[in-house]
Amino acid sequence: MGVLKNINVFRRSLMRNLTKNIGKSNFQRDIVLVDKNEIKRILICRPNGRLGNLLLITPLVQEVTEIFPNCKVDLFVKGTLAPIIFQNYDAIDKIIDLPKKPFKDLVKYAKVWISIKRQKYDIAINVDQNSSSGRLAVQFSNAKYKFFGDSDGEIPSVKKDYDHIAKYPVYNFRSYLTKLGLEKSNKIIAPLDLKLSLSEFTQGKKDLDKLINSNSKRTICLFTYATGTKCLPEIWWEDFYKALKKEYKDYNIIEVLPIENVSQIAFQAPSFYSKDIREIGGLIANTDIFIGADSGMMHLSSSVQTPTVGLFSVSELKKYEPYDNCSVGVNIIKQSKKDYLKIINKILNIGKLKIYSKAV
Repeated sequence: MGVLKNINVFRRSLMRNLTKNIGKSNFQRDIVLVDKNEIKRILICRPNGRLGNLLLITPLVQEVTEIFPNCKVDLFVKGTLAPIIFQNYDAIDKIIDLPKKPFKDLVKYAKVWISIKRQKYDIAINVDQNSSSGRLAVQFSNAKYKFFGDSDGEIPSVKKDYDHIAKYPVYNFRSYLTKLGLEKSNKIIAPLDLKLSLSEFTQGKKDLDKLINSNSKRTICLFTYATGTKCLPEIWWEDFYKALKKEYKDYNIIEVLPIENVSQIAFQAPSFYSKDIREIGGLIANTDIFIGADSGMMHLSSSVQTPTVGLFSVSELKKYEPYDNCSVGVNIIKQSKKDYLKIINKILNIGKLKIYSKAV
């Protein structure tokens, strides 16, 4: 581990210890939310710039805007992806983005924090209770109601899917609202949603047709890359790709490439490369199934409602697995290739039934 990495690990650990108790002892018990319509502006804090982590807050954004339909939402994030991800969310007003490297842009870093203090908010929400910057932002904000992301301790034992990183912020926020006097919600939590426009979906169909020469076969989409230890070795993918070709002779098999423009199957399948995540999302939305390791691209597939099979080897499956629309996480250490193929067959057969029912 390099010196800089050691410093960052120490810094994050120190900040967590310093901020972990912020907001825990001062719940505003004397404040009751009388009328939901009084909520006009909300701050949601998720100071992270990764594609997957930003997509994973879309269920919370949907929840907030459904409960408070008259509100405008500001997002406190990091990096430059959020405006692209949330461009079709009508309720999103401002994207307040921290620079990725604050020590190289101290002026902008300071302006961001000042802007949070100057703006008056009705509610400030920290998405991840373990985020020191998120807790600080809520504490620092000029908000009437401040939610720091903490669980009340009862929900995890009741909700089987509580551990999921897209779901527990919603469950925790719902619990917080009951303490303000709102009725408890038991609605199914929304899926991740990129909110593709019709034109983006149509362009995705054109891109796919170009890749497969406009044939009528159904399409399996692969993403063979992932960061760090989540990236499965080439020999694993080579073997898996051979099994897929043998099992699905009557299907197109394509590969979406990462920004690094690399392939763990040596570019054997027709491949699609783009730096535009909405363009990539449009293409994936037109395929029948997506298969890839835990990555931002896996969450992108989920966000365009394509049945997604996430391949997990090191990440916590319950925390990050794709959900909704027949999607599933697979532990490749505990399950065999036969198991994967059974899962893929089941998803494709359900998809085939849907196509048939629409035709009828």
